[in-house]
Amino acid sequence: MIKVADLPGVIPIFPLPGALLLPRARLPLHIFEPRYLQMLDDALKTPGRLIGMVQPNEVEGRKGNGLQTIGCAGRVTQFSETEDNRYLITLSGISRFRVQTEVDGFTPYRRCEVSWTGFDRDQGRTEEDPTFDRPVFLDLLGRYFAAQSLSADWETLKDADDELLINSLSMMLDFDPEDKQALLEAPSLSTRRETLVTLIEFALRGGEGEMMQ
Repeated sequence: MIKVADLPGVIPIFPLPGALLLPRARLPLHIFEPRYLQMLDDALKTPGRLIGMVQPNEVEGRKGNGLQTIGCAGRVTQFSETEDNRYLITLSGISRFRVQTEVDGFTPYRRCEVSWTGFDRDQGRTEEDPTFDRPVFLDLLGRYFAAQSLSADWETLKDADDELLINSLSMMLDFDPEDKQALLEAPSLSTRRETLVTLIEFALRGGEGEMMQ
């Protein structure tokens, strides 16, 4: 595991709407745009092999860099090249960060100066949710899946530890980018679970909340 002291002050940024990476979770990505192929190539040459995932924050009339202030960095832990020079990679979540300023430079992709302060929990042990009522949660999830005509491996869901279950669903469910950002910024696993429940209940009441296919 990368130590906090070894985390760089400047990292490449991949602003991808709706794509959520959380600490200790894994995010598969398909890299094909030339600028991001260059970003991957450069990242693989660094000791940490880090890429920062950040939600875009394009608001008309607002000045700024068009990025949310908090993202999550992942280490490239798997990658394979396709015959047409594209890459399938997996990012393993290391830590959240706060965007400070964007760095001007000659790279075709964006880079930002970031702060890792305030996210010590991300570098610690797997989180637990002591107030998690799994049967009630799985019942709610079952109703959501049924409403969306989706199937699931319920045995795996029942056996998964708290963090894996909550974080995996937070990443997989197709909520709006603003909702994904709220899940990312949750200060604890319990808060993330409560946010997730609220979003699922809203979807069941007629809001938009579909699984990514």
